[in-house]
Amino acid sequence: MKLTIQNIEFEVVKGDITAQPGLEAVVNAANAELSPGGGVAGAIHKAAGPDLYKECKPLAPIQPGEAVLTNAYQLPNKYVIHCLGPVYGQDKPESELLAACYRNTLKIAEEMEITSLGFPAISTGIFGYPAELAVDVVFNTVLAELSGIEKIKKIKFVLFSDKDLHLYETQLKKISVG
Repeated sequence: MKLTIQNIEFEVVKGDITAQPGLEAVVNAANAELSPGGGVAGAIHKAAGPDLYKECKPLAPIQPGEAVLTNAYQLPNKYVIHCLGPVYGQDKPESELLAACYRNTLKIAEEMEITSLGFPAISTGIFGYPAELAVDVVFNTVLAELSGIEKIKKIKFVLFSDKDLHLYETQLKKISVG
């Protein structure tokens, strides 16, 4: 599903964040050490190869809500923006920290003049953030940042599960009807 808002194309798809050749940058739902692990971080590090972790090591640790940029190595993208989402029930306030992930990622993308980027669902896997709550934070945050965006022309949400796909599509439909 696609929707254009303020000259930015929003797209929601089910897919693999490591297989997005049309995007200049992809976002890693990272851990604090920016190391290979499970979920999105494990998939991104595996696909990018060992040089990604070599570049990540001196940038770690990062705090919930923070984001950092690296090259993408063997991924089909130029950059990876790593952000650490909150662990639900542990990192407080969860909604503010999750919003900071998206704000900081968009800020880095603008500063680096990145025109297209792909987000996975951040913090909704092993970090336990309820996807139903996260999707509201995601869209409210991104929409609130649109007035400051000049370089980004495409934001793609690449979702792993049918459940997340449905939640994001439903949210985008709500936005499209106003």
